[in-house]
Amino acid sequence: MRTRSFASHDTDVITAAKGQIGHRDHVDHLDVIRANFYTVRPGVWCVVGNGLSNQTFIEAPQGIIAIDTGESVEEMQDAIDLLRTVTDRPIVAVIYTHFHYVGGTTAVDGTADASVPVLGHARITVNLARTAGELAPAYSRGLVEQFGTALPLDGPDGIIHCGLGHHLRNPAHAPYTHGFVPPTATFDSPTELDVAGLAVHVQPAPSDADDSVTLWFPTLSVAVQNLVWPTLFNVFAIRGEEYRDPRILLSGIDHLLGLEAEHLVGAHGPPLSGRTEIAERVTKYRDSIQFLWDQTVRGINAGLTSEQLAHTVALPDQADEDYLTSERYGVAEHHTRQIHIGLRGWFDGDPARLFPLPPTERATRLIAGFGGHKTVRAQTIAALEANDLRWATELASWLVRSPDPSLADGDLTDRSLLARALRLIGQRSPAANIRNWCITNARDLDGTGPMDRYRVHRFRRGDVLKNPAGAFTKLRVLVDPDRTANIDHRAVFQFAGHKPVTVHLRNSVLIQIAEPAARTSGAHSTVSLDPSTWFALLTKTTTWDEAVGSGSVVVDGDATSLARLIAAFDLPS
Repeated sequence: MRTRSFASHDTDVITAAKGQIGHRDHVDHLDVIRANFYTVRPGVWCVVGNGLSNQTFIEAPQGIIAIDTGESVEEMQDAIDLLRTVTDRPIVAVIYTHFHYVGGTTAVDGTADASVPVLGHARITVNLARTAGELAPAYSRGLVEQFGTALPLDGPDGIIHCGLGHHLRNPAHAPYTHGFVPPTATFDSPTELDVAGLAVHVQPAPSDADDSVTLWFPTLSVAVQNLVWPTLFNVFAIRGEEYRDPRILLSGIDHLLGLEAEHLVGAHGPPLSGRTEIAERVTKYRDSIQFLWDQTVRGINAGLTSEQLAHTVALPDQADEDYLTSERYGVAEHHTRQIHIGLRGWFDGDPARLFPLPPTERATRLIAGFGGHKTVRAQTIAALEANDLRWATELASWLVRSPDPSLADGDLTDRSLLARALRLIGQRSPAANIRNWCITNARDLDGTGPMDRYRVHRFRRGDVLKNPAGAFTKLRVLVDPDRTANIDHRAVFQFAGHKPVTVHLRNSVLIQIAEPAARTSGAHSTVSLDPSTWFALLTKTTTWDEAVGSGSVVVDGDATSLARLIAAFDLPS
């Protein structure tokens, strides 16, 4: 068995239509996810290639049911325009398969005033809010890296596709309008519904989201689902996500196979038709996922470490015979590591991982042991020239972590070496996640596409003005422990036009007091300000001293301790 993560040579590296450099198999996958308006069967249509996800329309006795609305109003409007080439019947209901593709719902006539019912899992709004919370910078950065949204549209580094679709957001739809409408009716268990006069069976089927569902239309023999993708399922998402347990996924696929559908429509990729073909191909897809889980567990029980598993467990060569089981999105060697972490945690039994040196110190010692920066640099260049990209990447990472003080250009020389290694891996990988991540980070390293803005929390003016207390969700993970010694301060923030909120900084953690009766009791200070001043403080528009001095902030109580509380956050102001 062999690894499909990336090639060790450039034999299969080609130049795509817009000058992008990539692996032949990565470029060829464009044909699988090509833009098309499919008539799945009479009265069932699916738009593929409009964005990252599909939009599906099903004709019911009372009108059209729309399933998933994409990333923006513009994307959904494009899909509706295609629908209008085959029918002028109104859209009378919207159903979400999961929370990822719900951003274009207001394109559907009437949803702004909730005249069209919107159905979805009970966790959809919770999951959407989570992406903008404490982990927002990491979440946003991960999306940019995995889907290549910061890459140019053409040239050697240009985006080719995202594996599941062409773009996270279709550039043709810019500027994007967010048009999410929360579900007006929810479900969280197997449910049989009548939607617009058509029977719909809803089956929760967690996959890459815990709110995913399979929609079964028994009278049409059509299943719409988020389980079977146009590539091997991503047990591990390089952008960073919670563990996707293959055993749960397999249960959902088994249910799907049990429906014996004549037509299978996905949240991604082209639809499949034919009961026999669906059964055969989806069974192989299912079994490829079980293979990864079973063989990883086999290796764990034998005492293999995560790195050993990554180089031991690989899908059989026959997996490349069908795009459903090919590694055109993520790669198996990453999936095995994620299964290990999901089952056993980060420690894999390797003694060196138990108490490792800090990365910079380790890199410094390794460089010294290898003969110094100049020697390691020479070995990195030699490894690159020998197409030994794994070793070149590791060597270059040491140099970047422990910069050479003798370099006139700081560490740009060594950052460029690591960028070169990553760019070559990206160009030689058939997997979209790998190409996009590697080239995005190569551009960050060499300065052609800096990612600094995705490493800090950003506060949106509209969000702060609407809900000023919501900023404390982010502030709790911006507390700098070095600035909080001996601070024990409870402050009431009175934002003009909003209910007061009390926070308590103690033991180097920020607590937001939830109990209404306890919100103002025992406060050391009270702060009065309007939300716009709060937004200015959260950004670099003004400082605390300036705001207090101008009267924009009025403090009653222990102003000195309050100032220390305000200074405890890792903010530009």
